[in-house]
This record gives sequence, structure tokens and C-alpha cells, in this order.
Amino acid sequence: MELGREETLLILNLKIKNIFFILIGAAIFSFGLVHFNMQNNLAEGGFTGITLLLYFVFNWNPAITNLILNIPLFFIGWKLLGRSVFLYTIIGTLGVSLFLAVFQKYQIEMPLYEDLFLAALFAGAFIGIGLGIIFRFGGTTGGVDIIARLAQKYFGWTMGRTMFMFDFCVIALSLITYLDYREAMYTLVVVFIGARVIDFMQEGAYAARGAMIISDKNEAIAEKILKEMDRGATILKGMGSFTKQERNVLYCVVAKNEIVRLKSVINSVDPHAFVSVTVVHDVLGEGFTLDENKRPIER
Repeated sequence: MELGREETLLILNLKIKNIFFILIGAAIFSFGLVHFNMQNNLAEGGFTGITLLLYFVFNWNPAITNLILNIPLFFIGWKLLGRSVFLYTIIGTLGVSLFLAVFQKYQIEMPLYEDLFLAALFAGAFIGIGLGIIFRFGGTTGGVDIIARLAQKYFGWTMGRTMFMFDFCVIALSLITYLDYREAMYTLVVVFIGARVIDFMQEGAYAARGAMIISDKNEAIAEKILKEMDRGATILKGMGSFTKQERNVLYCVVAKNEIVRLKSVINSVDPHAFVSVTVVHDVLGEGFTLDENKRPIER
């Protein structure tokens, strides 16, 4: 079925928006790498860590080695991640190399070697925010990012967890070659903070709340949720383990800033309802990523 003009323009705008933010993330990531890692002799994990290793040991330009190391993984990205992610990966990788070259040429001196803890905090924050933005808009920067995305897709591992494991191995190699123990320990701080920031931006940015409601007035509660909050709900069949009686269970997902209002709606119908609220890290579908016409919602 051919897409209408409006749908085509929407998809085009979403792609342009994704590319724009992937480049913004690449700039933030590269700025942190040059001004906090490279200026303070701090390593990194993954393929970025390998490019830094080659820089500190052989003085090879990270902007060039980043491209060379990622070429083989481009084929993996094409075969396993699809055309869109492959395109965004190329853009992300080229963006990182471009901004690495720019920031190396026009550096801002930040002499923090005497305070490596502060340098590590900023390095982890910039790297985590940059990569988090890239991941959130469907891209990668190549290298271990592709491996982490595959691990998330097939094993359910968070991207931060996979990257931390890979990073540890690269940092160990860096310790053998050019890092001293002090720099290695602060590098671990960089990697840990970066991984946590990535997970926060991936999960926290889309976090919602899921509510399980057990009440004798579930239908009335569902009706009021729909009327007052414009949110749907699903009635599930359940059975009490002690009473062995069948009970309806109402399940509803709302944005995290709506949970107080949801509790108020439930309480107004049945103050004695049993309510269990959980954190939902990712929500797809109408009301969250799709509008009422099943079209993507721009964020």
C-alpha cells in the first residue's frame, strides 16, 4: 500500500530529526573524549578505548582509526540490524570521527590532571549523555555499540551492562600498555558513570508506570480512567491463591507524571481497591508512541 503525502512527510521529518540528534550526540561524545579523556590521559572502553590506546601508544589519530576499526562491523549492522539502523550507524560513526577531528584542532585547554576525579566525572557524563542521545534516536557509533545493541535485541541485556563488560577488557589491555594504576582506576569511574547515564537516558527517558488494580468495581474504574485521563485499561482474569475465587484484575499504563492522578481516580471509585504500581521502562503503542490514528508521535 502506498503511503500518503502526509505520512511520507511525517516519516521524512522523523528521519531528519533522528539524524540531527544523532549528530548532536556525536558532538557531545567527541567533546568529552577529547577534552577530558585525551587531555587527562584517561582511557575508555570498547572500540573508542582501542582508538585511544593506539593514540597514546603510537600517536595515531583517533578520528581515522575510529573509521578503520568500524568498517567490518558495518556489515554486521547491515545484516542483523536492518537498513535504518545501518544508516544511522554510518552517520553516527562519521559524525564522531568528524567531531573528533574538529575538537582536536580547536581544543579548549582543561588542565584537570591534578583532579582526575573531576575529570572522570565530566568524561563519564559527556560520554554517557552523547551515547544516550545517539541510542535514543536509533543510532550507534559503531564498534561495541553494535555489539551492545545485538545483546539487547537477542539476550535482553541493557546496553550499559554489555558495554561495561567489554570496556573492562579494553581497560585491562590499556593498563598493560600505557596506563598507570591511578589513571586506570579513574578510567573505571568514567566507564561506570557513562554506563549508568546511558541506561538512565534509555530507560528513564521513556519510563512510565503500570498499575494492577484489584477491585469489585473494576469496570467503573476503567470507565472513569478512560473518561477523565483518556487512558485505556485491560481487564485480566485472575484467581486468589487463598480464597480460590476468580477475580478481575485491571491493568493500566500511564505516564509517570499521571500516577498521582490515577490513584486519585481509583480512590474516588473504590477506596479499598488493591493497587500495585510498577516501573515500566519502555512503552510502545497508542497513547505513547502512536496517536489515535496509529501514526508515530513526534517527541
